[in-house]
Amino acid sequence: MAQNYSAQAERARARAAREYEREVVRQAKEAKQDYLESRMQEVAALNVELDERIFDLENILAARVKQPMKVDFKKMLTEREYPRLSLGSLDLEFTKPQMWFPDQPSRLIGWLPWVAAGYQKRFDEARSKFAQEEIDYAQKEQARLAEIAKKRDEHDRMVADLKAAESERLSAVKKWMADLEQGVPDVMQELFERIQKESFQHLPEGFEGNGKLAYVAESKQLVVEFDLPEFDEAIPSVKAYKYVKATDSIAETARTEAQRRALYTSVVAQMVIRVLHEMFSVDYYGQIESIIVNGFVDTIDRGSGRGIRPCLVTVRTTREIFDGLDLSQVDPVACLRTLNASLSKSPSELAPVRPILEFNMVDPRFIEERDVISTLDQRANLMDLTPSDFESLITNLFEKMGLETKLTQASRDGGVDCVAYDPRPIFGGKVVIQAKRYKNTVGVSAVRDLFGTMQNEGASKGILVTTSGYGKAAFDFANNKPIELLSGSNLLFLLEQHAGITAKIVMPDDWKDPVSDS
Repeated sequence: MAQNYSAQAERARARAAREYEREVVRQAKEAKQDYLESRMQEVAALNVELDERIFDLENILAARVKQPMKVDFKKMLTEREYPRLSLGSLDLEFTKPQMWFPDQPSRLIGWLPWVAAGYQKRFDEARSKFAQEEIDYAQKEQARLAEIAKKRDEHDRMVADLKAAESERLSAVKKWMADLEQGVPDVMQELFERIQKESFQHLPEGFEGNGKLAYVAESKQLVVEFDLPEFDEAIPSVKAYKYVKATDSIAETARTEAQRRALYTSVVAQMVIRVLHEMFSVDYYGQIESIIVNGFVDTIDRGSGRGIRPCLVTVRTTREIFDGLDLSQVDPVACLRTLNASLSKSPSELAPVRPILEFNMVDPRFIEERDVISTLDQRANLMDLTPSDFESLITNLFEKMGLETKLTQASRDGGVDCVAYDPRPIFGGKVVIQAKRYKNTVGVSAVRDLFGTMQNEGASKGILVTTSGYGKAAFDFANNKPIELLSGSNLLFLLEQHAGITAKIVMPDDWKDPVSDS
């Protein structure tokens, strides 16, 4: 029997060992499977993140069209709700005391002196206790009512302060709206800067959200400049991730360079159209007639190691043209062609285009600085110059800019008509320059006259300079023609940058434009 017992025990131990080994193998398989699943989930998460990033880049414009920028004036004009008075436990009155009467003894024994005396004693004690409770109740209730009155007074003062602040806020909103309707330059500038800042917060990964803008009230023109991300920072080089079981690694499938370049070009085009859409959308009172948008990349030239800032896209368009677009259906690159934009031939390689208008030439702060001290210095006021002095000034300016002035003559409207030559090969040729000292906006007839003079002279380019600004019709006519329209702020900038002349434009009260343009 001992041998049988020993054999049974040995078989039991062997069976337990086999079960243990099977459990170890099972757990190892489960652990391996769990690890494989975790790696697959890791790859899936990478692919989801990558797909979301590509989706965001492909829908920069569509996302904004779907959810346009807006200022909710109705909400801003809705008076806030004021907090109600909460008394808490003070709102509960104290319980009034009730007189407790002791039980009277029965008639059978109530006549007994000691019984009657005991009852009277209990009655007097109850009445005395009730009297004290009434005093305590009155004191507590008086204190409660006093505290309520105090809290009501505090609440009334708080609400009065809130209402005063709210009245001030509503007045500020109404004034802001009135200023927007009147097109007050500083208020318009503030609105567009606020919109630009808000827009930057909703851009895809890779965008730093840098930019600036200037509202030119004279010509109802908005000039916007923004930074684009660099090609390698914006466009993923990976098309997909996959898990390689044999090497326990995550492999990358490369996105072709052609795909990356096409997506980057689309991103550049989408950004420009998005900016136009945002700015026109919040111009509720029609104070913008045209918008110029320039997109730059702030980067390093790998050849020289120096910082460069090429412009990759530039466009000028009017509200009328832009409102005719269905942005939910357009192809961004094709849309830019419709808008006659200049788009880099190879944005990914930073091939630059020339901005339609340099931002520094229209930055209102440049002019404001000079306006502030204009009465404190001896800077020349362009409106005080004689016609001949003004002609000499303009001639000198464009000579400093590299043109060879061959002929100048006084214009019939007191301005300057100048025929000059650009000596550069290929790009050069005859240039007609006209400068007009005007107070009012220059209309389209002046631009037509310039274009006619260009044709008569066989000129390759025309430049119209004014001390005021231009209207929408003037920009529309100049569009797609070799004509540059320079406003008063442009002229002051060019004089300082190229001729070293710091000037100002201050209109005399009795100034009248020589010829009325419309």
